[in-house]
Amino acid sequence: MAIPQHFIQELLARADVVEIVGRYVQLKKTGANFSGLCPFHSEKSPSFTVSPSKQFYHCFGCGKNGNAIGFLMDHTGAGFVEVVHDLAQQYGMQVPEDERSPAERERAAQETAQRATLTSVLQRAADAYRDHLKHSPKAVAYLKQRGLSGQIAKQFGLGYAPEGWRALASVFPDYADPLLDESGLVITGEDDDGKRYDRFRDRVMFPIRSVKGDVIGFGGRVLGDRDGTSPSGAGPKYLNSPETPVFHKGRELYGLFEARSALREHGYALVTEGYMDVVALAQLGFGNAVATLGTACTPEHVQKLFRFTDSVVFSFDGDAAGRRAARKALDAALAMATDTRSIKFLFLPPEHDPDSFIRAEGAEAFGEAVRQATPLSRFMLEAATEGCDMASAEGRSHFAANARPLWQALPAGALAQQLLSEIAAQVQLGTHELEQLWGLQRPGARRAGGERSETRSYRRKPDGRKPQFSSQRPEAREGRQAGRPVRAQPGSRASRALQIVLTEPALWDQISQVEQAMLCDLPAPHGPLFVWLSGQMLDHGPQPWAALREAVVEQPYASVAQQVMVEQYEGIEASAADLRDILRQEHEAQIKRRMDAALAASDAPLYQSLTRELAALKRPQPRESVD
Repeated sequence: MAIPQHFIQELLARADVVEIVGRYVQLKKTGANFSGLCPFHSEKSPSFTVSPSKQFYHCFGCGKNGNAIGFLMDHTGAGFVEVVHDLAQQYGMQVPEDERSPAERERAAQETAQRATLTSVLQRAADAYRDHLKHSPKAVAYLKQRGLSGQIAKQFGLGYAPEGWRALASVFPDYADPLLDESGLVITGEDDDGKRYDRFRDRVMFPIRSVKGDVIGFGGRVLGDRDGTSPSGAGPKYLNSPETPVFHKGRELYGLFEARSALREHGYALVTEGYMDVVALAQLGFGNAVATLGTACTPEHVQKLFRFTDSVVFSFDGDAAGRRAARKALDAALAMATDTRSIKFLFLPPEHDPDSFIRAEGAEAFGEAVRQATPLSRFMLEAATEGCDMASAEGRSHFAANARPLWQALPAGALAQQLLSEIAAQVQLGTHELEQLWGLQRPGARRAGGERSETRSYRRKPDGRKPQFSSQRPEAREGRQAGRPVRAQPGSRASRALQIVLTEPALWDQISQVEQAMLCDLPAPHGPLFVWLSGQMLDHGPQPWAALREAVVEQPYASVAQQVMVEQYEGIEASAADLRDILRQEHEAQIKRRMDAALAASDAPLYQSLTRELAALKRPQPRESVD
């Protein structure tokens, strides 16, 4: 069930972001705000600011920002629903349940109980495997051979599954318990006798933890040779838990729970292909490594990583299989390659994996290899050129066809624009020609004469009065129709007015209805946002930006409001005086536009009337009290 938006707004209006962030970050009062060392990246001087008036946090170093709910999700790794329920309980609020039927609520409660029970069973098995490791000389010898210390084995909870077929029968009194099957610990035969046996036998065990620290599955490695040769009859080198209600390979990353602090210290996540890579790298100083669980990297993997860091390095072998894995990771990462994130690909020599490379060449050499990793932009272009003869027109055309879906997966921004230019250059076309070839509408397109194309439209007011003339640029109109965000020009009067009212919503009721109408009648994107804000004030009264930010997400121009608040966050002091000055300037501009129209129409009486109105507006007048 989706939690109603009005409840989220009410919860954020009650929650104190300063108090919540202060539980995890040492904050110091600095003027109207609080500051401290950012918990999301390593820094020596504070760049992390928390605003009590906006109920919002922002780091000027790494760019992380959000409200109390977002902070708890990013810092603790918990999901949205879990954070909302926990926060609501702290403030004595009941999360609405009436949208679900009794049957749905009962089913949800059963699923929650089932997950808790399964993780309890898996934790019990992990404890048993860890105890077995202490009494298995050959397993201990294998880990020592791989260069692992007892301390690192303890940190990751490594264990050992004995050779017997039913070793877990000594751990769980009822070996026939269905939970052992549901958790993936045992396998039940399909024949009539339904014989049961342990899934993991004679393997080093790697507990897989959720970001909260719960054991949700296992990876087991045979005690084979280093080159991956398994002993006869031991099965595959690596064996993972099956999909269960608590374990989904396409969403989980091994070592992420253990790597949370190291991700902030190193400033990036290193994605590898194996459990042993993660543990060995942590032993050698790279605790920021994680691994996919025997499956290709998915968008869910990448999205989860970006909750903890803005920089990801994928590390793969340099052979053909490594290249194929890297290409799948590229496809998964493209949609999240924003201008503030870094995504790179590290290709090691074919004879090395990260573990062997760092042992052969040293930690410094490995760190340098990471720094020299291939950026996503370069790897994307290399992937598009595969199989293309760039010396021929046919090959370049093939390259353009390969590059198009990759480029279109990128989010809008400077990176996408630069790559479009690079693709055009390699195809030996102009950027505008490539846009036309791909059927793209370039923002801010100019006509041959150099003038921006404008489309005039008339909007009739709801009360039937004379339509108001508005000039709207095609990119704004088409952006709205396509549902794409249209970015406001920072520093404009409209943007500044929007920022002031979003910062101090109570000022909306302190300006006249005529002035409110003036703001609502502004062209898109600002006008529609002021109309929406007016409705919010009527329904909920003044609310802090943290609550408004949640409510605006469904609006066509949500990105404009969010961008204005982020870009102009530092040094903001919203005041009624500033807002009135902006309104006066906007009023003057409107009168001048009407004067130009009257002059063009040779309407002398109207022109003279507007001249008097402008002169009266410019005369100094005592300010009304707004306190």
